[in-house]
Amino acid sequence: MKIIELLTWRYATKKMDPSRPVPQDKVDRIVEAARLAPTSSGLQPFEIISVTNPAVRVQIREIAWNQAQITDCSHLLVFAAWDNYTAERINHMFDYTNEVRGLRNEDWENYRQQLLNTYPNRPAEVNFQHAARQAYIAFSAAVIAAAEEHVDATPMEGFDPNKLDDILGLRSRGLRSAVMLPLGYRQADGDWLVNLTKVRRPREQFVTEVR
Repeated sequence: MKIIELLTWRYATKKMDPSRPVPQDKVDRIVEAARLAPTSSGLQPFEIISVTNPAVRVQIREIAWNQAQITDCSHLLVFAAWDNYTAERINHMFDYTNEVRGLRNEDWENYRQQLLNTYPNRPAEVNFQHAARQAYIAFSAAVIAAAEEHVDATPMEGFDPNKLDDILGLRSRGLRSAVMLPLGYRQADGDWLVNLTKVRRPREQFVTEVR
């Protein structure tokens, strides 16, 4: 029940209080929730860039529809997906898994070969889109974790991804930006949305049960 109450409490905050930083331990737990989120084949084909540098955030705001949360928030999380699946990346994650678990499993190794024979042969854009969807799973975990920490968060797709990639130097790292999440605390007296009722489609229009 608590999680439902928290998800009812949270909303896409339109005005954040720049004078209220989010404690680092809260940010760390939000990021950890994203790190622990499920991903296809356990590859974790994305990274999180936490931007606190004021000058960099001014640049990002300029290519993101001038959204004030970018500069007023405490931490700006950028979820950046792999630009492609490569044999090196796949092997790294499989090798790392074997190292952490301290064993090699025949079925697991067969699955590695299945991915190696499939993913690197697909177009890079197909692979990026798949990786970006994995990033969104972790992104959702971060949004929920932020609510649990009573930290406000504003999901953002409204930005020029190519320019954001340039600002953060993502392409040279084999990454492309997918979505952003400013973290902070709401400034109620400047937020037109703060006191409005949350609107979601009723369950009967949202869920179809196949029995």
